[in-house]
Amino acid sequence: MGKIAGSITALRASDICNRLRALGDRRRALAVQRFFKTAPGEYGEGDVFVGLRVPEIRKLAKTYHALPLSEITQLLKSSIHEARLLALLILVRA
Repeated sequence: MGKIAGSITALRASDICNRLRALGDRRRALAVQRFFKTAPGEYGEGDVFVGLRVPEIRKLAKTYHALPLSEITQLLKSSIHEARLLALLILVRA
């Protein structure tokens, strides 16, 4: 995850979402989207996955623990499932 602790407060939710996309696994994302029924008319319609596992997201939560609340709020509004989970895990750590 590198040494980015000093610049975490300058990060934006959009930057983190881009990082999540870059770290994601497309094949895993497709499988998870089928599992969570995200097709039109299904209960998870519109939910987007990038294909990260929960342990990976937990590591990111440790990295981004000092993220400003305004940016955490933006992550909570994301269409990306893993971004919303990341936001919740950051809040739990707080």
